[in-house]
Amino acid sequence: MELTVTGLTKQYGDKIAVDKMTFKLEKGVTGLLGANGAGKTTLMRMMCGILTPTEGMIEYDGHPVNSEEYRNVLGYLPQDFGYYPEFTGMDFLMYFCALKGLDKKTAKFRCKELLELVGLEDKAKVKVKKYSGGMKQRLGIAQALINRPEVLILDEPTAGLDPKERVRFRNLIEDLGKVSVVVLSTHIVSDIEHIADRIIMMKNGHIIWQGSWKEEDGSLEEFYLKEFE
Repeated sequence: MELTVTGLTKQYGDKIAVDKMTFKLEKGVTGLLGANGAGKTTLMRMMCGILTPTEGMIEYDGHPVNSEEYRNVLGYLPQDFGYYPEFTGMDFLMYFCALKGLDKKTAKFRCKELLELVGLEDKAKVKVKKYSGGMKQRLGIAQALINRPEVLILDEPTAGLDPKERVRFRNLIEDLGKVSVVVLSTHIVSDIEHIADRIIMMKNGHIIWQGSWKEEDGSLEEFYLKEFE
């Protein structure tokens, strides 16, 4: 279970959004930390195969990101995730199960399992338009988990959530990191300080620091703010 990024670059005209990034991820939670505009979303979209790199490569256990083998083990929650407001939570997940090729019986079981996992089992028959922001984000994570992904990529999943929802998210993500390669992007230090096994700090398309903060002394937030002064 190894995701390898080598010399990854994405350029738009004269602007370099991601510049020659190289790192290797294994099972656990990796926090991708950086201010808005640092290149986090561009990097994650390349890691999902949505964007084609200008240079460099991404592989998972030897499979390129555009391979069927990789897509079958990938789960993704984009920053701006679309919902069908008239669908219930169960309808929404059943729809995505159909897209992923699950038969109806298997899909129903998996949807109930996921709704329980993200704490929405009592809202299964409620229309998504009546969900709070936190509930919608939890539903988004549920759809990303349908295929039991080995690689889970979450782009700013806690944006706009209240403190209680943030704690719920952190606990869920920490548990998922025990069985998967989880990449979580954020510009909020507290979202990842205590759950990330590894942190990659980005600024202007570059990695400016990477490693395990648990092995460092001092405050991650103070270090982060100093780097982005």
